[in-house]
Amino acid sequence: MRFASLDRPILKRENACNMRLQTLWEARWILLILGSLTALLWPVLTWISLAFFAAFLFTIFFFRDPDRQTPPDPNLIVAAADGTVSDIGEADENDVLKLRTRRVGIFLSIFDVHTNRAPIDGRIVYCERREGIYLDARHPECGEKNEALTWAFENSRATIVVRQLTGAVARRIVAWAKIGDELKKGERFGMIRFGSRTELYLPLSAQLLVKTGDHVLGGSTVIARLPDA
Repeated sequence: MRFASLDRPILKRENACNMRLQTLWEARWILLILGSLTALLWPVLTWISLAFFAAFLFTIFFFRDPDRQTPPDPNLIVAAADGTVSDIGEADENDVLKLRTRRVGIFLSIFDVHTNRAPIDGRIVYCERREGIYLDARHPECGEKNEALTWAFENSRATIVVRQLTGAVARRIVAWAKIGDELKKGERFGMIRFGSRTELYLPLSAQLLVKTGDHVLGGSTVIARLPDA
Protein backbone atom coordinates (compact mmCIF):
# COMPACT_ATOMS: atom_id res chain seq x y z
CA MET A 1 0.00 0.00 0.00
CA ARG A 2 1.71 3.16 -1.20
CA PHE A 3 0.44 6.69 -0.93
CA ALA A 4 0.83 9.63 -3.29
CA SER A 5 3.82 11.89 -2.76
CA LEU A 6 3.47 15.39 -1.43
CA ASP A 7 3.95 16.89 -4.91
CA ARG A 8 0.66 15.33 -6.06
CA PRO A 9 -1.89 16.87 -3.67
CA ILE A 10 -4.99 15.83 -5.61
CA LEU A 11 -4.08 12.15 -5.50
CA LYS A 12 -3.11 12.52 -1.85
CA ARG A 13 -6.60 13.86 -1.06
CA GLU A 14 -8.17 11.00 -3.01
CA ASN A 15 -6.14 8.47 -1.03
CA ALA A 16 -7.14 10.12 2.25
CA CYS A 17 -10.78 9.80 1.21
CA ASN A 18 -10.24 6.14 0.33
CA MET A 19 -8.71 5.47 3.73
CA ARG A 20 -11.66 7.12 5.49
CA LEU A 21 -13.96 4.81 3.55
CA GLN A 22 -11.73 1.88 4.52
CA THR A 23 -12.14 2.82 8.19
CA LEU A 24 -15.92 2.98 7.86
CA TRP A 25 -15.90 -0.32 5.95
CA GLU A 26 -14.54 -1.99 9.10
CA ALA A 27 -17.91 -1.20 10.72
CA ARG A 28 -20.08 -2.54 7.91
CA TRP A 29 -21.55 -5.52 9.79
CA ILE A 30 -22.16 -3.51 12.96
CA LEU A 31 -23.93 -0.79 10.97
CA LEU A 32 -25.95 -3.35 9.02
CA ILE A 33 -27.18 -5.09 12.17
CA LEU A 34 -27.97 -1.86 14.03
CA GLY A 35 -29.67 -0.34 10.99
CA SER A 36 -31.77 -3.47 10.44
CA LEU A 37 -32.85 -3.63 14.08
CA THR A 38 -33.78 0.05 14.00
CA ALA A 39 -36.00 -0.45 10.95
CA LEU A 40 -37.58 -3.70 12.15
CA LEU A 41 -38.45 -2.48 15.64
CA TRP A 42 -39.60 1.02 14.71
CA PRO A 43 -43.28 0.11 14.08
CA VAL A 44 -43.73 -1.92 17.29
CA LEU A 45 -41.05 -0.92 19.83
CA THR A 46 -40.18 2.65 18.99
CA TRP A 47 -38.15 3.42 22.12
CA ILE A 48 -35.98 0.34 21.71
CA SER A 49 -35.63 1.19 18.04
CA LEU A 50 -34.36 4.65 19.01
CA ALA A 51 -31.74 3.05 21.26
CA PHE A 52 -30.46 1.00 18.33
CA PHE A 53 -30.47 4.11 16.15
CA ALA A 54 -28.40 5.94 18.77
CA ALA A 55 -25.95 3.03 18.74
CA PHE A 56 -25.88 3.27 14.92
CA LEU A 57 -24.95 6.97 15.11
CA PHE A 58 -22.30 6.31 17.77
CA THR A 59 -20.73 3.62 15.59
CA ILE A 60 -20.39 6.11 12.73
CA PHE A 61 -18.83 8.56 15.22
CA PHE A 62 -16.44 5.91 16.53
CA PHE A 63 -15.22 4.98 13.06
CA ARG A 64 -14.54 8.58 12.03
CA ASP A 65 -11.14 9.26 10.50
CA PRO A 66 -10.29 12.96 10.26
CA ASP A 67 -7.44 14.45 8.26
CA ARG A 68 -4.45 15.61 10.29
CA GLN A 69 -1.73 18.21 9.78
CA THR A 70 1.63 16.44 10.15
CA PRO A 71 4.81 18.42 10.97
CA PRO A 72 7.33 18.04 8.12
CA ASP A 73 10.54 18.16 10.22
CA PRO A 74 12.11 14.68 9.76
CA ASN A 75 13.49 14.76 13.31
CA LEU A 76 10.02 14.95 14.85
CA ILE A 77 8.20 11.79 15.95
CA VAL A 78 4.41 12.03 16.07
CA ALA A 79 1.91 10.02 18.07
CA ALA A 80 0.82 6.78 16.42
CA ALA A 81 -2.65 7.00 17.96
CA ASP A 82 -5.17 9.36 19.50
CA GLY A 83 -5.55 9.08 23.25
CA THR A 84 -4.10 9.90 26.64
CA VAL A 85 -0.45 9.30 27.49
CA SER A 86 -0.90 6.78 30.28
CA ASP A 87 2.72 5.98 31.11
CA ILE A 88 6.29 6.79 30.10
CA GLY A 89 9.33 4.78 31.10
CA GLU A 90 12.35 2.81 29.99
CA ALA A 91 11.71 -0.71 28.72
CA ASP A 92 13.52 -3.42 26.79
CA GLU A 93 12.12 -3.84 23.29
CA ASN A 94 12.81 -7.50 22.62
CA ASP A 95 10.91 -8.20 19.40
CA VAL A 96 12.73 -5.95 16.94
CA LEU A 97 15.38 -3.66 18.39
CA LYS A 98 16.53 -5.85 21.30
CA LEU A 99 17.61 -2.66 23.03
CA ARG A 100 16.71 -0.53 26.01
CA THR A 101 14.21 2.06 24.81
CA ARG A 102 11.82 4.71 26.09
CA ARG A 103 8.27 3.43 25.94
CA VAL A 104 5.32 5.80 25.60
CA GLY A 105 1.95 4.18 26.27
CA ILE A 106 -1.22 5.76 24.85
CA PHE A 107 -4.64 4.70 26.12
CA LEU A 108 -7.49 5.00 23.60
CA SER A 109 -10.95 5.43 25.08
CA ILE A 110 -14.07 4.65 23.08
CA PHE A 111 -14.32 8.38 22.31
CA ASP A 112 -10.92 8.58 20.60
CA VAL A 113 -10.21 8.09 16.90
CA HIS A 114 -8.91 4.53 16.53
CA THR A 115 -6.88 4.66 13.32
CA ASN A 116 -3.13 4.26 13.80
CA ARG A 117 -0.62 6.40 11.91
CA ALA A 118 3.07 6.16 11.07
CA PRO A 119 5.19 8.05 13.64
CA ILE A 120 7.98 8.82 11.11
CA ASP A 121 8.62 8.65 7.39
CA GLY A 122 9.85 5.14 6.87
CA ARG A 123 9.71 1.65 5.50
CA ILE A 124 7.87 -1.06 7.40
CA VAL A 125 10.53 -3.65 8.21
CA TYR A 126 8.62 -5.72 10.76
CA CYS A 127 4.99 -6.70 11.33
CA GLU A 128 4.18 -9.60 13.63
CA ARG A 129 1.03 -10.63 15.48
CA ARG A 130 1.19 -12.08 18.99
CA GLU A 131 -1.60 -14.21 20.37
CA GLY A 132 -2.74 -13.32 23.86
CA ILE A 133 -5.57 -12.58 26.25
CA TYR A 134 -7.79 -9.52 26.67
CA LEU A 135 -6.99 -7.69 29.87
CA ASP A 136 -8.27 -4.14 30.26
CA ALA A 137 -5.99 -1.83 28.25
CA ARG A 138 -5.15 0.04 31.49
CA HIS A 139 -4.00 -3.12 33.26
CA PRO A 140 -0.24 -2.99 34.03
CA GLU A 141 0.32 -6.42 32.47
CA CYS A 142 -1.64 -5.86 29.26
CA GLY A 143 1.51 -4.94 27.33
CA GLU A 144 2.99 -8.37 28.00
CA LYS A 145 -0.11 -10.58 27.93
CA ASN A 146 -2.69 -9.11 25.55
CA GLU A 147 -3.00 -9.94 21.88
CA ALA A 148 -0.84 -7.48 19.96
CA LEU A 149 0.46 -6.49 16.55
CA THR A 150 3.99 -5.07 16.51
CA TRP A 151 5.33 -2.83 13.73
CA ALA A 152 8.74 -1.31 13.02
CA PHE A 153 9.21 1.82 10.89
CA GLU A 154 12.76 2.41 9.70
CA ASN A 155 14.54 5.33 8.05
CA SER A 156 18.11 6.64 8.03
CA ARG A 157 17.64 8.35 11.40
CA ALA A 158 15.94 5.72 13.53
CA THR A 159 13.78 2.64 13.83
CA ILE A 160 10.57 3.26 15.75
CA VAL A 161 8.55 0.32 17.05
CA VAL A 162 4.77 0.64 17.45
CA ARG A 163 2.68 -1.98 19.23
CA GLN A 164 -1.10 -2.14 18.86
CA LEU A 165 -2.70 -3.86 21.85
CA THR A 166 -6.20 -5.20 22.29
CA GLY A 167 -8.24 -4.49 25.43
CA ALA A 168 -11.13 -6.04 27.29
CA VAL A 169 -13.56 -4.67 24.68
CA ALA A 170 -11.24 -4.07 21.70
CA ARG A 171 -10.58 -7.51 20.28
CA ARG A 172 -9.83 -6.78 16.65
CA ILE A 173 -6.61 -5.28 15.33
CA VAL A 174 -6.78 -4.39 11.65
CA ALA A 175 -3.65 -4.10 9.48
CA TRP A 176 -3.85 -2.09 6.26
CA ALA A 177 -0.13 -1.99 5.50
CA LYS A 178 2.48 -4.72 5.14
CA ILE A 179 6.23 -5.28 5.34
CA GLY A 180 8.04 -3.34 2.63
CA ASP A 181 5.53 -0.49 2.39
CA GLU A 182 6.95 3.03 2.45
CA LEU A 183 4.75 5.36 4.52
CA LYS A 184 4.91 9.07 5.05
CA LYS A 185 4.69 10.30 8.62
CA GLY A 186 1.03 10.49 9.62
CA GLU A 187 -0.25 8.01 7.04
CA ARG A 188 -2.58 5.30 8.25
CA PHE A 189 -1.38 1.73 8.67
CA GLY A 190 -4.23 0.13 10.64
CA MET A 191 -6.74 0.50 13.45
CA ILE A 192 -7.95 -1.08 16.68
CA ARG A 193 -11.66 -1.49 17.24
CA PHE A 194 -12.94 0.09 20.48
CA GLY A 195 -10.99 0.96 23.67
CA SER A 196 -7.36 -0.15 23.50
CA ARG A 197 -3.69 0.79 23.87
CA THR A 198 -0.86 1.76 21.54
CA GLU A 199 2.80 1.78 22.60
CA LEU A 200 5.75 3.50 20.94
CA TYR A 201 9.33 2.44 21.61
CA LEU A 202 11.73 5.34 21.06
CA PRO A 203 15.52 5.67 21.16
CA LEU A 204 16.82 6.80 24.54
CA SER A 205 18.56 9.66 22.70
CA ALA A 206 15.20 11.12 21.62
CA GLN A 207 14.03 14.23 23.46
CA LEU A 208 10.60 13.52 24.92
CA LEU A 209 8.05 16.33 24.38
CA VAL A 210 4.97 14.92 26.14
CA LYS A 211 4.18 13.90 29.70
CA THR A 212 1.80 11.52 31.40
CA GLY A 213 -1.79 12.78 31.19
CA ASP A 214 -1.34 14.65 27.89
CA HIS A 215 -3.97 14.01 25.24
CA VAL A 216 -2.38 13.42 21.84
CA LEU A 217 -3.65 13.20 18.26
CA GLY A 218 -2.29 10.47 15.99
CA GLY A 219 -0.25 11.78 13.09
CA SER A 220 -0.26 15.33 14.44
CA THR A 221 0.95 15.66 18.04
CA VAL A 222 4.75 15.67 18.34
CA ILE A 223 5.82 13.31 21.11
CA ALA A 224 9.61 13.38 20.69
CA ARG A 225 12.50 14.83 18.73
CA LEU A 226 15.41 12.84 17.35
CA PRO A 227 18.91 14.29 17.62
CA ASP A 228 20.12 16.21 14.59
CA ALA A 229 21.71 13.94 12.01
